[in-house]
Amino acid sequence: MSEKSQKEDNHTVFIGPKPFMNYVTGVVMQFTTQGADEVVIKARGKFISRAVDIAEVSAKRFLENTVAVKDIKIDSEEFENKEGKQVRVSTIEITLSKK
Repeated sequence: MSEKSQKEDNHTVFIGPKPFMNYVTGVVMQFTTQGADEVVIKARGKFISRAVDIAEVSAKRFLENTVAVKDIKIDSEEFENKEGKQVRVSTIEITLSKK
């Protein structure tokens, strides 16, 4: 594993069903208390719009003028659902970095 990808793993927030502000707090804490230069917000499927909202609230409300969206990657993953059927789900990675 390269040095860069190892560093990114430490500063990645996976979006799921927890309360919205838990994720915003997680992102803000990475920048403030853990000294991260970049934080990657990852989400799949129905959580993609939530990831976008979390990135926007983190960057524009809590870390105003200190953090900006550096990169956005979209993709899709194929996996087997509970019924054993192959399904495709969209994914997003939003990279926030210090200005």
